[in-house]
Amino acid sequence: MMQRYREQTRFSDPGEFGELLDDLPEDLPSLMAAVRNLVVHYRCAGLTFSGDRLGEIDARWVSRILRLDQSRFPGPLTAPRPQAERVVGCCRDYAILTVSTLRRRGVPARTRVGFAPYFAEDWNYDHIVAEYWNGTRWVMADAQLDPADVPFDPADVPQFITAAQAWTAHRRGIIDADRYGVDPHLPFRGHQYLLDAVLLEVAHRNGDEVLLWDQWGAITDRTADNLAELLLSADRGDAAAERALTERYRTDPNLRLDGRVHCLSPSGFDGWVKV
Repeated sequence: MMQRYREQTRFSDPGEFGELLDDLPEDLPSLMAAVRNLVVHYRCAGLTFSGDRLGEIDARWVSRILRLDQSRFPGPLTAPRPQAERVVGCCRDYAILTVSTLRRRGVPARTRVGFAPYFAEDWNYDHIVAEYWNGTRWVMADAQLDPADVPFDPADVPQFITAAQAWTAHRRGIIDADRYGVDPHLPFRGHQYLLDAVLLEVAHRNGDEVLLWDQWGAITDRTADNLAELLLSADRGDAAAERALTERYRTDPNLRLDGRVHCLSPSGFDGWVKV
């Protein structure tokens, strides 16, 4: 099972730009800083993006993200980029660039879908982080965060809440689902949002590292209960649960991503995309 997390997926594969990743720093904090040098969040304070620039958030593939970067800054990825000129993206892009680099080095790594309780006291923002095997345990790392801006280590964020954890807590009545979602001022939250997040977490776990706003398939409450249980068991090291999760995703037509997604993007794009 560990081997598959060392292998690039069609989303994380850097393609012709792989050698650029080889020159990124070896230690994780410095690697994360290098990734922040490549991406600017589309909701970054003080900046506004529109048109083709905002459309960069739908780049989706690491190779395309790097192509966008190189079209403006040909050469080493470590050369400083002005914040406003970096590739416009979101949490998922910081995570997948980190994962792509680690996989290229043979380190087992994957993206994790869930919620961040550390951006606000009373809201859990939907979020994606990187996770890698350090030889002893799986460690979650949030490359979007500058260590100077937070009172904890972004290279080890155990407080991150996975979609499976949030869904299970919701079903047990432990949390208020309406405090989990995109933004406290937007309607994308609550039961349905947590339900869809479980499917997204399963997809990412199986190498379909699609965008937060990509939609496909159909998941019921009962199915989410089962998938969340498998995810949590797999996270505890249950290899049988990991295999069952993979088999369920690959064989269930209501869950499996078959060639296209409905992209409902903050860029304004609303349509089907081949992936």
